[in-house]
Amino acid sequence: MEKYQIVSKKNLCDRVNEYVIYAPLVSRHCRAGQFIILRTDSEGERVPFTICDYCRENGTVSIMVQEVGATTMKLASMKEGECLHDFVGPLGNPTDLEEFENILLVGGGIGSAVIYPQAKELHSKGKNFEIVLGARNESLFFYEDEFTSLAPTHYVTDDGSKGRRGLVTDEITALIESGKKFDVIFAVGPLVMMKFVAKLAEKYGIKSVVSMNSMMVDGTGMCGCCRLTVDGKVKYACIDGPEFDGAKVDFDEAIARSSTYREFEQAHVCNIRG
Repeated sequence: MEKYQIVSKKNLCDRVNEYVIYAPLVSRHCRAGQFIILRTDSEGERVPFTICDYCRENGTVSIMVQEVGATTMKLASMKEGECLHDFVGPLGNPTDLEEFENILLVGGGIGSAVIYPQAKELHSKGKNFEIVLGARNESLFFYEDEFTSLAPTHYVTDDGSKGRRGLVTDEITALIESGKKFDVIFAVGPLVMMKFVAKLAEKYGIKSVVSMNSMMVDGTGMCGCCRLTVDGKVKYACIDGPEFDGAKVDFDEAIARSSTYREFEQAHVCNIRG
């Protein structure tokens, strides 16, 4: 099998695909919470994706990709058996929840799949944890059977098509108010969601950890593209993170920076579509 070959490609819902990539060196060393940076071809941009799963025996790494920009459109056009040009990793620091015994994992949107490695690791270590997953509607949930086999799993949808109707913060509040005790809330998803999860955790005196999936170029801290402010200091998601204390992250700045290249990206997408 060729290096960085697409072993399997599965469409999970509209414009969301799961890719299993043959990358034995990456799979040998990666851990929950880390990410990779790929290029579809020699002229392609470098784009980061969080590792959703891995199999050391088969030498594969799984990523989930939502088709939202030029590179993800190119990736969506690739077929099983084709090879990526680059697939670099593992990058970033692995998730470290070792000190906590009662943990709440929260995933929003495509971030729901990204917390799967953490769930598997916590289960293997006998940790006490629960899971809250949020999405616009029930079609956007992934790995449902896998999650429910690992821990109590609670669903929230904008339209009420599955679980509670509302926001993940509504479900978190309900769990806490029912008497559930959590030492930490670990959240992955849209910036706005993580911002309000962190605020809610702070309100109840619970530590929060968030995964900052920023724009990146080199993944080594040299380009400064993924910089953010944490506790009043400049940090880089690629080398200092990607996970940080949610109460210390300047989310407003991060949200503002996330739209920096929106017009450029839209123009690039238009060029691809012709």
